[in-house]
Amino acid sequence: MREREDEWTGLMRSAMAGDGAAYHRLLRAITPVLRAAARRGLARAGRSPDQAEDIVQDILLAVHLKRHTWNIGAPFAPWLFAIARNKLIDALRRHGKRVFVNVDDFAETLPEEPRAKMASPAEVAAQLDTLPTRQREVLRSIAVDSASIRDTAEKLAISEGAVRVALHRALATLTAKLREK
Repeated sequence: MREREDEWTGLMRSAMAGDGAAYHRLLRAITPVLRAAARRGLARAGRSPDQAEDIVQDILLAVHLKRHTWNIGAPFAPWLFAIARNKLIDALRRHGKRVFVNVDDFAETLPEEPRAKMASPAEVAAQLDTLPTRQREVLRSIAVDSASIRDTAEKLAISEGAVRVALHRALATLTAKLREK
């Protein structure tokens, strides 16, 4: 499954770079999979599978017309199956029957998001200590002490605008440092 998705993604990237042969290979590779998915969707909706070819053609046309919307850095299969699911739903709606399309049928094609590692309170405190004094004071006042921008400005004897700038810079700096880890 993963190999197939990687192959499709590679073919689509090549096609987007102008390789017509890769685009043709991609369309030939995805057509049988789309046909099977359309037949399953029609069967689940109590419809005859003879509409599957029309749905497949709608999907292929949408892929062709919307290929510029695909993010070249993303996997191809989730994008493709989102189009397929929507075209199936459109076809079923055209015939006046409300249906439920189970998202689980497409779950295997959805990429798994890597889990972000959360920084510990000690890591955050250590990074906070690396900030310039004014930024650290502003961030502690607002984030730790729950003071308002106005109260922080009065306490530190600076303008509210300066508080906002210092807060923004402190958060941007901390975010960059914690992402590096």
